[in-house]
Amino acid sequence: MKFVAFERSKQGTGASRRLRNTGMTPGIVYGGSSEPKLIELDHNALWHALKKEAFHASILEMELAGQTSKVLLRDYQMHPFKQLVLHIDFQRVEANTVLHMKVPFHFSGEENSPAVKNDKCLINHVVNEIEVACLPADLPEFIAVDLSTLESGKSLHLNDITLPKGVKALVHGKPNPVLVSVTVPVEEEIAAPAAAPAEAPAKGKGKK
Repeated sequence: MKFVAFERSKQGTGASRRLRNTGMTPGIVYGGSSEPKLIELDHNALWHALKKEAFHASILEMELAGQTSKVLLRDYQMHPFKQLVLHIDFQRVEANTVLHMKVPFHFSGEENSPAVKNDKCLINHVVNEIEVACLPADLPEFIAVDLSTLESGKSLHLNDITLPKGVKALVHGKPNPVLVSVTVPVEEEIAAPAAAPAEAPAKGKGKK
């Protein structure tokens, strides 16, 4: 995914505010063998790019001053209540540097699994992304997970899936976390409504 950035000469709160008033977003690119560089991006283009999963989880091509370099989105700040990106950070990517990135899972096939098709179970996605370590060339945009063989009473763990070549999962805590769990539907018995108690006959007055 490619985007265009422009060099920024001024910095500071006042300069950033004036920049935002012109429809631009201040940012910075750092890392690698070059010095950090102040940049600015078109806010509208950036706003739409941030809605795309690939902008967050893949290596990006940044065009700056006629040159293209590979970068990763590292951080961005949003206005508390306005639809406004206040600042954005990118990190340069070098081919021989191991990256640590969070990569989303793309689940598929659950509607065809025995758990859903035969047993009407509910599939719960416990984990939607995972942190990985790999070289830039091996970084996947997402990790595909096929759930078509999932059965009732079973869970899918990290060790049950095959990661892309060159990609290592970084797990903090449990060594083999649950990615997907299966919930068996509970059949509720509907009790018949209790019969209303018979009314006692009215006590009549006896004749004298």
